[in-house]
Amino acid sequence: MMTPAHATDVSYDVLSFDQLDGWAADDHAAALKVFLNTCRDMKDPDWRALCKYAAQGPEPRQFFELFFRPVVIDDGQDAMFTGYFEPELEGDKYRSGRYRYPVYAIPPDHLRTLSRRELLDGGALSGRGLEIAWVDDPVELFFLQIQGSGRIKLPDGSYIRVGYRGSNGHEYRSIGVELVRRGVYQPHQVSAEVIKNWVRRNPVEGRDLLFHNPSYVFFREVSKVPADQGPLGAMNRSVTAMRSIAVDPSFVKLGSPVWVEKDGKKPLRRLMMAQDTGSAIKGAQRADVFFGTGDRAGKEAGKLRDPGRMVVLMPIQRAYALLPESAI
Repeated sequence: MMTPAHATDVSYDVLSFDQLDGWAADDHAAALKVFLNTCRDMKDPDWRALCKYAAQGPEPRQFFELFFRPVVIDDGQDAMFTGYFEPELEGDKYRSGRYRYPVYAIPPDHLRTLSRRELLDGGALSGRGLEIAWVDDPVELFFLQIQGSGRIKLPDGSYIRVGYRGSNGHEYRSIGVELVRRGVYQPHQVSAEVIKNWVRRNPVEGRDLLFHNPSYVFFREVSKVPADQGPLGAMNRSVTAMRSIAVDPSFVKLGSPVWVEKDGKKPLRRLMMAQDTGSAIKGAQRADVFFGTGDRAGKEAGKLRDPGRMVVLMPIQRAYALLPESAI
């Protein structure tokens, strides 16, 4: 487990499994299947040994209870769960009157540090052969960058799948927060759909609002990923709807099982896997839940902004190594 060098106030609390709300009722077999999808890419000897044993088909709940201990990592920040999804856009491989907005591959180093406005208004990316595809909606393209991956449906019904390749290094700034600051909406009113509709109703101001976020994401084509599987996460494996989360890897090791206790209108108690990251996901108790592909998943993901608790399942020796000697 890694923690940031500056995070001197991080604390760890090792729990027992009977302290996890709803643990016994979960589908541990489904969770184990998702764990196996990425555990083989974890290089540490203890994780490799656990993965090898998991592949032999143990009883799922016993596997987690026998070899792991639940650990609450507290960095002093309140827990927050949000949602993300894989958007589906309409596009083509070639520019036309309808498809006018490019999805860019990563440019040479000397262009990567420019802001969103400089890259787009300044034309720094045009004419360099970096276009992976062209889409019909700049607002959907903006949200594709926030999600970090997506599918582009071509006129013939086939798809191009794109995944995160890199960014320009500028810090992400929320346009939802900016709309609240301007007094356009109250915090509880803001969602992805609300933002999209406002930008479309106000095209001039809306375009300028999108530039409020200087961060710009570049993509790579990942069309080899089968259509029935999720997009590639940070571990270069497909993520699974409602079983994969994005975390801050400086606190939570990628590939780790994480028990999610999400509160709010639709409480969620489920064992998920930390298989992705996100530029806005910062903190020990911060997670983004993957909802799936398409508009329906997007609407559900956009509603999620709830408190709760994250509990990381660590290999036993790692968990106990975090405790002071007096507590062992």
